[in-house]
Amino acid sequence: MRLSYVLWQEEVAPYVVVELLSPGTEREDLGHAQREPEQPPSKWTVYEQILRLPYYVVLSRYTDAVHYFELAGGQYREVLPPEQRLWLPEAEVGLGLWFGTYQGLERQWLRCYDASGAWILPPQEQEQQRAEHERQRADRLAAQLTALGIEPEQ
Repeated sequence: MRLSYVLWQEEVAPYVVVELLSPGTEREDLGHAQREPEQPPSKWTVYEQILRLPYYVVLSRYTDAVHYFELAGGQYREVLPPEQRLWLPEAEVGLGLWFGTYQGLERQWLRCYDASGAWILPPQEQEQQRAEHERQRADRLAAQLTALGIEPEQ
């Protein structure tokens, strides 16, 4: 298993990259560091000038700050969307900060939302929601049968 995305194996450039900000590489991750000509390009340079990725998102898990960058005129410009929610039109999905509990941790999370603005649930939450919906449906049907004089368990 690879620990990174490699274009020559994936054969397609990503549409958006989400980077978790590291204190040691913060200046580089946010495009504020210059490299010497003999050094390899920074991630910022690769994303912006080589792969030309339409969107670059940087999230600090220490401060919960999120930075959204959009490629415009060949350079990234920071976007400050309302409510810190950025809509990605070509993907028909948005990214935004959501506060809640996920896998037992309560904090800010970067989460996807749909065209109506509703947060997209992770698979385990979708299954829990579906199971709850089915339980409520079964309870309603049992109540209707009881009202008709039919014992639901029989």
